[in-house]
Amino acid sequence: MSNYLNCKKGLFSWLFTRDHKRIALLYMITVFSFFIVGGFFALLIRLELFKVGETIVNSAFYNQLMTYHGAVMIFMVIIPGIPAFLGNFVLPLQIGAKDVAFPTVNLLSWYCLVIGAFVTLTSLFLGGVDTGWTFYTPYSIETGTAVIPVVLGAFIMGFSSILTGLNFIVTIHQLRAPGMSFFKMPLFVWSLYSTAIIQVLATPVLAITLLLLVAERVLKVGVFDPAMGGDPILFQHFFWFYSHPAVYIMILPAMGVISELICAFSRKRIFGYKALVFASLGIAVVSFFVWGHHMYVSGQSEWAGIVFSVLTMLVGVPTAVKIFNWIATMFRGSLKFDTPFLYALGFLFLFLIGGVTGYMLAVLPFDVHVHDTYFVVAHFHYVMVGGSIMGIMGGFYYWFPKMFGRLYNEGMGQLGFALIFIGFNVTFFPQFILGINGMPRRYADYKAPYEALNQISTVGSWLIALGFIVAFTFLLWAMFKGRKASANPWGAKTLEWQSSSPPPHENFLETPVVTKEAYE
Repeated sequence: MSNYLNCKKGLFSWLFTRDHKRIALLYMITVFSFFIVGGFFALLIRLELFKVGETIVNSAFYNQLMTYHGAVMIFMVIIPGIPAFLGNFVLPLQIGAKDVAFPTVNLLSWYCLVIGAFVTLTSLFLGGVDTGWTFYTPYSIETGTAVIPVVLGAFIMGFSSILTGLNFIVTIHQLRAPGMSFFKMPLFVWSLYSTAIIQVLATPVLAITLLLLVAERVLKVGVFDPAMGGDPILFQHFFWFYSHPAVYIMILPAMGVISELICAFSRKRIFGYKALVFASLGIAVVSFFVWGHHMYVSGQSEWAGIVFSVLTMLVGVPTAVKIFNWIATMFRGSLKFDTPFLYALGFLFLFLIGGVTGYMLAVLPFDVHVHDTYFVVAHFHYVMVGGSIMGIMGGFYYWFPKMFGRLYNEGMGQLGFALIFIGFNVTFFPQFILGINGMPRRYADYKAPYEALNQISTVGSWLIALGFIVAFTFLLWAMFKGRKASANPWGAKTLEWQSSSPPPHENFLETPVVTKEAYE
């Protein structure tokens, strides 16, 4: 049977495709490839920290590892992971459209990611960069390392994010199937819509900031350089005005995935659909007003710190609504503990720890105590990795049969999840203790009392790596050798499961007409 995978053949049919499903798979290959690169850098970091003193790299190269690990995982993996990969594949199917509104622009967004990543990684052969992924001034102005290609690469990748967001907004407004009102859309679509608003409004701020940084290095314009009358704290304001909303670019789509998984594997209609919709929009709005909590120790006024503290805590309200509604959906449901649902439960556990510690960091005195320590590292990874990566993996397993028309080995899927989940907690929970006890982040060395917990953390990183090796190996095998999947192996209610697995090139043989809500 003809489908999007076999309707056209040859490399060029993929490199110049305008089919959103094929573009999604191009993003999948790209994101997972960079995930391996960023993960390799992380393993080297943890290996260096296994023992006191210099282990495998010197401190200068360690700083570069930290920079590249952060830049690759943030800009090349987590930000594009769910919107550009899963979102590109699923969104048109879930709203009954044949494609996104601008197919050519969709392909261009992938090329922007690839070209930007290539420009960034060329800096590896130009002496590397050691500023950290935040590129804080004035050091990023003064260092002799290859800041400019890294920054220009991030600038180009920003266009990928903007184009994807714009495409999704227009697609959702203009291409919904007959009968699909806004409040009949699946929650994953709503999460992508909220994310797209952030992508379109916040990313240009980062782009302008990075261009100013390049101008500062090349033209000496004096915007951020204090020696020329500039203000390095202004860079932090610009950077975090984008980068904290970017946290929700990473986490909101994962929340949408979790809504789909909990509904499908609880065998129940989602509890509080409209509350979840407005919670997604609320998180998107509030995300623009909380950037200052990253700058409590930067010299900003105490009153500004108090305001940002309160606003940061407000983000917990719509987040708590989501968690309550997910639990209420599972309550007395007919739970089916397949691999995607395990990742959803893993998300709830890890994100809850990340959220609670985020509340702790919103409190001024506590944040000052643990600022720039491993407590912040642990919090960040519980939110980002425990949230986004759990969402990516859960969504990938969930929509895998739809993408490839094949079923994976359930036992190996569960084994991969167990290794990743256990390894994650073994890696990052000790870092809360290290941070409370004062171990600073981004240091290549530490004192002997910290060694035991660092060794536990390093062993955990090996478990994570083993878990992903198991997961990806058996998913790759299933793409070609797995049992054939039915159109709806999960018994889910949303529109994409009414198409064949894998879907035809045009998504649906006949345009679907929507007569009921998404989860009825």
